[in-house]
Amino acid sequence: MGTYGRQNIVFERGEGCWLIAEDGQRYLDFGSGVAVNALGHAHPQLVAALKAQAEKLWHTSNLYRVEGQESVAEKLIRLTFADTVFFCNSGAEACEGAIKVARRYHYVSGQPERTRIITFRGAFHGRTLATLAAAGNPKYLEGFAPEAAGFDHVEPDDHEALEAMIGPETAAIMLEPIQGEGGVRAFPPERIAAIRALCDAHGLLLVLDEVQTGVGRTGKLFAHEWADVVPDVMAIAKGFGGGFPVGAVLATAEAAKGMTPGTHGSTFGGNPLAMAVASTVIDIVSEPEFLEAVRLKALRLKQGLVGLKDSHSDLIEDVRGEGLLMGFKLKSHVAPAQVVGAAAAQGLLLVGAGDNSVRVLPPLIASDTEISEGIQLLSRALAHVSGEGS
Repeated sequence: MGTYGRQNIVFERGEGCWLIAEDGQRYLDFGSGVAVNALGHAHPQLVAALKAQAEKLWHTSNLYRVEGQESVAEKLIRLTFADTVFFCNSGAEACEGAIKVARRYHYVSGQPERTRIITFRGAFHGRTLATLAAAGNPKYLEGFAPEAAGFDHVEPDDHEALEAMIGPETAAIMLEPIQGEGGVRAFPPERIAAIRALCDAHGLLLVLDEVQTGVGRTGKLFAHEWADVVPDVMAIAKGFGGGFPVGAVLATAEAAKGMTPGTHGSTFGGNPLAMAVASTVIDIVSEPEFLEAVRLKALRLKQGLVGLKDSHSDLIEDVRGEGLLMGFKLKSHVAPAQVVGAAAAQGLLLVGAGDNSVRVLPPLIASDTEISEGIQLLSRALAHVSGEGS
């Protein structure tokens, strides 16, 4: 179906941070499949894990115990706040599952009226009917009426409006620590801490969508660690599989107490292939040395982008983001597609975002040299866009 405005490039293979097209042209991939290819392309440890598992077992269904699920769940529980994990196939499914966990929690707690979830304008939680309603973006909801009920939306920086929105039917507050699709807009750590306190005061669950921010992207294993808060429920995906489709819902035992047999399920969720890859990704990314390296690379990337803002002040209004989830807001006379297209012509892949912004999402394995090269290519692309407008 014609649901994508695709660029006219066909990639044949990938090597680390690089993609190679059919015609042999090499592209520095600073889109990472929209923050998915955390370890780049054809990472030897991921390839080996997938090959080894493919020769043993692909699928049995969740009618039986799956050894890989138990192993990966144990790792996630050891590394996070969670006591329990549900595996699925994508970020949208993970967010759907998190919504169900929150509503079911209040149902079994004797408060079935508490079904509404407060979310934030500019959010993106997926393309299913419920996650579209959760985000409340009119552009994505158009033509898909009736809108799924049960969501209330407030501006990200309006704490008074958030507090006023809480009522007897409120079940949870759901947010992305950094709104990726929404324009790389970060919640300051103190804001996340204040929202956690608000949840505690009103008996609400804090649900975090870390689909894009998680698995090392911000220099911590998960972005909420920067705020020193503990959520009740968290959705992850994207980088979790390093390119293989896999997602998960993590929760405390208390928050997940309503998720009993028959309340939720997935045919393919947590299949042996996905678990083999996800297990390897977690082993690599969770190493303290790896995360420290991400933080150092992030400083280099941010410095480069701030330099571009100074040298291309006619185009760039603001530099945003944390870690290797960075981006920049463009002046109103420039469209993200212009910059993304100009960058691709220079051999650099970027990703557009809302709020007239462009995302810069290098693989977490990007070298200092590759980050510097990416900044140089982006500078050339911006110069081209500036020349078009003059």
